[in-house]
This record gives sequence, structure tokens and C-alpha cells, in this order.
Amino acid sequence: MRKFAETCEAIAGTTKKLLKIGIVAEYFRSRTVEEASVSAVFLSGRPFPAYDETTLQVGGRLLWQALEALSGKSAAELSAAYRRFGDLGAVAGEVLGGGSGHGEEDKPSLRSAGQTRASVPTHTGEAGALVPSQDQMGASGSRLAELTAIEAEAYFRRIAGARGPAAKGALVRELLKRATPLEAKYLVKIMTGDLRIGLKESLVEEAIARAYDATLAQIQRAHMLVGDIGETLRLAARGALGEAHMRMFLPLGFMLASPAESAEEALSYFEQASVEDKYDGIRAQAHVSAGEVRFFSRTRDEITESFPELPDALAGLPQDAILDGEIVAWSYSEEGAGRALPFSALQQRLGRKKVSAELMRRVPVVYLAFDVLFAGGELLLERPLRERMRALDDLLAAERVTHHRDTETQRKSGEQGRFIFGVDPGPVIERVIRAPFARVSKPEELEELFTAAQARGNEGLMIKDLESPYTPGRRGKSWLKMKRELATLDVVVTAVEYGHGKRIGVLSDYTFAVRDGERLVNVGKAYSGLTDVEIAEMTKWFLEHTVDDQGFRRAVEPKIVLEVAFNNVMKSDRHESGYALRFPRIVRLRPDKSPEEADTIERVEEIYRRQDGHGQ
Repeated sequence: MRKFAETCEAIAGTTKKLLKIGIVAEYFRSRTVEEASVSAVFLSGRPFPAYDETTLQVGGRLLWQALEALSGKSAAELSAAYRRFGDLGAVAGEVLGGGSGHGEEDKPSLRSAGQTRASVPTHTGEAGALVPSQDQMGASGSRLAELTAIEAEAYFRRIAGARGPAAKGALVRELLKRATPLEAKYLVKIMTGDLRIGLKESLVEEAIARAYDATLAQIQRAHMLVGDIGETLRLAARGALGEAHMRMFLPLGFMLASPAESAEEALSYFEQASVEDKYDGIRAQAHVSAGEVRFFSRTRDEITESFPELPDALAGLPQDAILDGEIVAWSYSEEGAGRALPFSALQQRLGRKKVSAELMRRVPVVYLAFDVLFAGGELLLERPLRERMRALDDLLAAERVTHHRDTETQRKSGEQGRFIFGVDPGPVIERVIRAPFARVSKPEELEELFTAAQARGNEGLMIKDLESPYTPGRRGKSWLKMKRELATLDVVVTAVEYGHGKRIGVLSDYTFAVRDGERLVNVGKAYSGLTDVEIAEMTKWFLEHTVDDQGFRRAVEPKIVLEVAFNNVMKSDRHESGYALRFPRIVRLRPDKSPEEADTIERVEEIYRRQDGHGQ
């Protein structure tokens, strides 16, 4: 980990993209393939590969307690360090320097954050072997072995497998005791999922390509298929990128849309468009194979358990497939036609591992499919949208096959015949719907469709280039979204405060930020919009993920994404961003989005310029 931590420091020390790539490539070449592959995952800001469902379940509060115990620093000293750095990893590197609080029985004095084991003196023993000097020996006489990236990954898996905060905390302390302050800095950063060194996963891909003489396109395709940047590195190292194959139930990245302010702007990017309603639901990727169906959110988390009535609706597809679509709460009329319900209805279904028959009946859901990424044994990403749309229509129109499903699977799906857990659900609902679409080439046609979409209670329109391939994880101008009212923003909660009156005992006032490069900069504070149940659930989460307890106010891990509405954007020196939202209110929680998907300061500036004719 010494070399890894030094590499991270070097990456953080430059703003030049090519230099960052070169530093990482050289690091990979200097390591064994196995250590380089583990490091590639770490450099992507996570302890485990993207496809791996293992999670550490270690929050800021537990890490804070570990740093208190190891450093001997007071809560006030830790808080002061956090206010200086705004990053728990940097705090670890600071407060663990000098060995304060470790005790002679634990390990020798830790060096300052800038020193490494390379500077520790050794002497040569028999056969030229390096023998640790007294400075490398604990009080018990045991050797202080250098921590490797492979050992760190093994610790992470032990922490993930441990049950309860006490067991996890003991392992975290054990890991950090083995680390130098600089190593501890980056171990904590990996555990919080926030490296903050200006290194995106796309740059790690470029570094792998440079280190192992492959093209970036080869690396990107292999990574997309295997879902593991470390495995991609291993394939590149042995010249076997062509062996990468897609795995069912490993979610691919989602293609993303950019905002369009008008019909004229939208149609300026391509001559003819496919247009769909923009539904107020959650994006979901459906994987179907041999009767098994699983759904994944944009954050690549499995969400099947929250919607147990949906799998049976796709289980009969005649071939393996991966679909892209939207899960929405749905209301059927007596005539059989239906419409999407507001997101507030769907929100009752999110995050639940057990869904009652009553809830399924009260808030029915459907899957609106609008794209297909894989079918008939073929990956369709590079085909134009018009061809993927035909493939989707053929797939959904094909005669369904029957798969034998055991009693347990059937029980979990929530449907037995037309009964749900023995309760008559009422009218039979079509659970999978091909999302309606139209083709337009004129702004006035787009305006007409937009008005109709809003009349149906939907957010607006999705406008797509019929010739566009499916580009996972990228936001370009091939897919556009159009909403008429002043845009909302997706923001990240950075701090919380206790409320007043009936909310005096819960954390209900949220300070939030947008992205400014690698930083988060605050733009506002809101305290209305969530239900009492949601506030109670979020209070529990924030208490477990506090990184600086300031009494009435708490700085928290920047992991929670909100959608906020506001009256307008103002110039303000109240926040570091230089802007403030006027009368912000929370529209909804966005558990389907990661902090990396939050809006940017550039988006705030764009809204500011457009309102009231500023900058036009």
C-alpha cells in the first residue's frame, strides 16, 4: 500500500489528465498483475469490483470512532481537523501522524503522513535478506510487515463479512494499525468511496490501455462486459481482451440524457427523432434468462425485491434478453387504459425487501420498456436505435414460453395464478408495457407532444436520435430530455441539522451541494418536502454516517442525493459555490442516483443565465 498511497498523492498533485494517466500506467507496470488488478479497483474509488454485491457497511460514525481510539485525539480535535480538510481520509492521515494514542504495545511510533516505510533503516542479515531494524519492531518483538494492496482487499472482505459495529470496528482498527498515516489516509478514502484525487474510472481505463498496449476502445468494451476493472486489467495484461464475454445479471451502464431547453434546440442535433413521454419513475434494467428475471437500478443495485410482481411478466420471453425501461406506479381505468402515477406513489415501494399484498394492490407498478441491449445471443449496443426498437417490438410480441418455477420462487414473485399471497388483486394488470413513441422532425410537432405528455401528468419528453448507438454511462446529445418549468436540480446532502417544533428530535434540515469538478460546493438548504416517515429513516442513516458531530449540526458522508425545486437562482456569498437557490424545497429522495450523477455548478450557472434573460 505504500507505493499505492504515494501514487495517489502524485495523482492528486496534478491537474493534467495525461500526466495522471501516465502516473497510473507506470504504477500498474511496476506491480504484479494481481496487485495491479486490486489497485485498479481501489483507484476507481471502491473496495470491491462494480459487479460484486459485497458491501463494507462501514459508515462515517464507525470510522470516526476508530480514529478517536487510534489517535487519542479528542472529539474537538477531530472536528477541527475535519473542518480543515472536509475529508475523513485526510483527517486520518493528519491525526494518525506521530503515533499519538497507539500505545507501545500496539506498534512502533507512526511516522508523519509524508513519510513511508522506504525511509525506515534496515540491516542485511544472512544470505542478503533484509532484517527489520528496531524501529520496525513492535514492543512484543514482532515484525511490522508492510501492508500490501492484496492484504488490504482481504481486510475489506473480512470487514464486509463481520456482523455488527463492534466486530467491524475491531477489524477497521486492526487494518489502520498496520498502516502508515499516508496509507491510512487512502484506506479510509477507499472505505468511504471517495478518493478525491481527480481520477475518474475512465482515466483508469486509459491507464490500463497505455500500460498493456491495448486500445481504449478494447478496454472500455471488456470492462463493460465483465463489470470488473480489475478483471479487465488481468485480461489486458495477458493480451486476452477478446475473451471478455457479457454475463447475465451483471448490469451494464445506462445511457444518459442531456437537458434541452426548447423544441428548436432539441431538433437542432438530429433531423428525425423518436419521442417518448418522460415518466416520473425509476430507471431499471431488466435481465431475463431461462425464466429468471432480475431488475437493476441506475446505481447497479438489484431492486427486484421491491417489485415482486414484475418478474413473472418477463419470465416467459423466448430468449435471454436485457431491457432498458422505467418502473412506474400505474393506475388503470375501468376501460383498461392506464396512466403513470406521481413519483410520491412509487416512493412507497422503494427500498422494501418485503412488499405486502395490500401495498402491491394499493400501489401497482408496471415496467415501461423502451430499449433492448441484448437479445438472441447478440449484444445490440452498437446497432442504431431504430434497429433496437424493432428488436424490442419483436421480442415483446413473440409467443411466451413456460418455465417451471418452484414454489419458493413463485411465492417471492408475489403471484400465484391471478392471486397475490391468496388475496384477489382485482383486475388483471399488464405488468410490461412497450413505452409508446412517435417520430417527429418539426419543432411544432414536438411542442404538441410535449403539451400532451404534461396533460397526462408526465414530466415532459425524451427525444432520441434514431441513428444513435447505445453508449453506457455517457451523457451526450443523442438522448435529450425536455421539461418546461424551471429545472430542478439533483444535489448531494453535505450537512444536516435538527429541526424545530415537532421535528426537534430528528434531522430534518438539509444543506446540499452540486459538483464542481472533484469538489462538492453548497448551494442551499431545505427542510420541507419529505414525509415524517422519510425524515425518521433518513435521521437514522445520517446518525450512522456522521463524519463531524458539531452538536446541533452534523457534517455527513456525501452519499444521499435529493431532487430539489426552487423559485430562482441568486448570486450569493453565503455558499462557496457563489450561488444560492431561492425558496428551495425537496421534491423527492433519489436513491436511484449516485453522488457522481448530481448536477454541476455549470448547470447552476446555466439556469442563472437563462432566468430573466441574464447573460442573453
